[in-house]
Amino acid sequence: MPILPRLVHRCVFLLVGLAASAPWAFAQGQAAGGFTLSQVLSAPFPSELQAAPALGRVSWISDAEGRRNLWVGELVAGKYTARQLTHYTEDDGIELGDVAWSQDGQQIAFVRGGDFEATSKPGANPALLPEGNDQNIWLVSLRSGAASEPVKIAAGRSPLFTHDGAALVYLSGGQIWSIKLEAPAKNAKIKSETAKPEQLLHTRGNIESLRLSPDGARLAFVSERGDHSFIGVYDFAARTLAYLDPSTDNDQEPAWSPQSDKVAFLRSSTGNDDYEFAPHREAALPWSIRIADAKTGQSREVWKAAAGQGSLFRRLASANQLYWTAGDRIVFPSELDGWLHLHAVSAAGGTASLLTPGEFEVEHVALSADRTALVYSSNQGDIDRRHIWKLAISDSAVAQPVAVTGGEGIEVEPVVASDSKTVFTLRSDARLPLRVAYLEEHGQLTDIDPGSMPKDFPAFKLVEPRQVIFSAVDGMMIHGQLFLPPNESAGRHPALVFFHGGSRREMLLGWHYMQYYNNAYAMNQYLASQGYVVLSVNYRSGIGYGLNFREALNYGAAGASEFNDVLGAGLYLRNRADVDPARIGSWGGSYGGYLTALALARASDLFAAGVDFHGVHDWNIELGNWNTAYDPNADPNRARVAYVSSPISSVATWRSPVLLIHGDDDRNVQFSQTPKLAGMLRKQNVHIEELIFPDEIHDFLLHRDWLKAYAAETDFFARYLMR
Repeated sequence: MPILPRLVHRCVFLLVGLAASAPWAFAQGQAAGGFTLSQVLSAPFPSELQAAPALGRVSWISDAEGRRNLWVGELVAGKYTARQLTHYTEDDGIELGDVAWSQDGQQIAFVRGGDFEATSKPGANPALLPEGNDQNIWLVSLRSGAASEPVKIAAGRSPLFTHDGAALVYLSGGQIWSIKLEAPAKNAKIKSETAKPEQLLHTRGNIESLRLSPDGARLAFVSERGDHSFIGVYDFAARTLAYLDPSTDNDQEPAWSPQSDKVAFLRSSTGNDDYEFAPHREAALPWSIRIADAKTGQSREVWKAAAGQGSLFRRLASANQLYWTAGDRIVFPSELDGWLHLHAVSAAGGTASLLTPGEFEVEHVALSADRTALVYSSNQGDIDRRHIWKLAISDSAVAQPVAVTGGEGIEVEPVVASDSKTVFTLRSDARLPLRVAYLEEHGQLTDIDPGSMPKDFPAFKLVEPRQVIFSAVDGMMIHGQLFLPPNESAGRHPALVFFHGGSRREMLLGWHYMQYYNNAYAMNQYLASQGYVVLSVNYRSGIGYGLNFREALNYGAAGASEFNDVLGAGLYLRNRADVDPARIGSWGGSYGGYLTALALARASDLFAAGVDFHGVHDWNIELGNWNTAYDPNADPNRARVAYVSSPISSVATWRSPVLLIHGDDDRNVQFSQTPKLAGMLRKQNVHIEELIFPDEIHDFLLHRDWLKAYAAETDFFARYLMR
């Protein structure tokens, strides 16, 4: 969910019952099972894959052990090669993102610092940098062939180049700003920008989702107003602003027509129930797609979801949700058949057609530059992996989807090069983590930077997780990945159940495409190398298995029905001949921390120990974090159900020891959740241990904090389960 000299990071922690010296140093420094934690977490993690509008270039961000840098891939002698554009050298917790290309593919802007999720909050500072962590836009020029040094342009985020590359449009303080850029001559260095930023608009609300029209003349955006939102269009030449058919509803996701004269957008009613972490299978007031004239603002409805399945809008994992394709079709996601699929409707309106039928889900989608093809990732035919598919769209027809990749690898987040032919993707498998690749004409996937993997990365010492499907105690079938230790035939082993976060996530049969779960996969591999049988559980309310699985009845704050899966996982392990039933533990983070706490609170007889990373312990606290209007007193029955769905309601039966890990600047799960639980457990003489990271957030920004946390977890389980 992010790089000057730094202060020595001081991680303050309390480990109840441990010696004063850090006992987990051995777990981190020694190669147990053939590799160390440092080695299995050493591979660079790529993200934000983005194709340039010209020259066939592609960019990505690489996080190598906390050192975040911008890279590009470009054609050299017919093959793509990688080039590093920035050279930040410290694990200092400063994030990097919001990458934007100029139209000619010769300039690239990016944002460094601040918070990319909670954009209204200051940047977290877990490295305790005296200068703090401000958010700024930087620029690199590629015009000379050799990349220039990055130049700081302005304070802000979400940059976009104007079509001529002479200015940047960006967001700061919830408003739209612009700054002129000095265009350097070829082979000349970029100079620090001296132009004064100009605020283009002075409006109410908080502006998000900037979308430049194809001709570059106008800018569409979303204006968030709290209980409603508008689509705005700014005309650069006329310096005028128009709102498109404003209403009391929430309007989102502007998408320009190829002719730059119309804007499609999503409209959702503000009259629907916004109660978080509870099942929502349908909406009282279904969502719709509208198209507006960019000049007049008048709009018309071209499609509306029917009541029932699909009446609530479900997002893709992509930045865009609407794709205005060739032939004036608008492609959009919908769960009309109970699975997240792509549909298409004519811009003139009418009946929508299903483009991707079957019992699978579409996740990441990209449109080619010529708007004649979509590439997307899905778990079609391989429910616990991801592969790339292509959908050709002509003026007269939509072809059947064609598989682009397959096999036992995982391919995600595809983008299409400026030639509208070459496909770039991020790929991994059971042993090798995510890396950037491109699809050659003969169908071969080739890594752009094959030398990026550290020489001592233990790829061939890792195990291949096995797909398992087991029954929850209420009969629902649950998918998981089973990691068996190298000495699997050597009698009975201690075992661990792992619960991912989200809960809108799915762990895969290989390295994950989100960094948090990439780290968790590495940890499960390391735990297996230590002699544990590890079961990673895709519990109900996660993604990948359809609407009814994700919106499971009574899940989360509405009844904790996932506990059926928690018990089912524990019983599955207890009944295995290679597991010692007295030595089963649980671990997980965020929502996985919630389920770990629930496992220990309700089933200490089954789960002998647990490690809870920043878990939810009281739903009535957490619900207010996501909806500030939430008032437990407004609906006492809901508040009661939320309480009994929380681990704190079952603390009286909690007996197993637990390690609590949390950063105290967590913006996703309030830090107050952990002190509250710790106090309640101490009163019952339950053994607790703590690892607290000052100024750290939910998804730890410092690589060394991940190492410390996982080393502490390793030591904790060794003392309680490896007896």
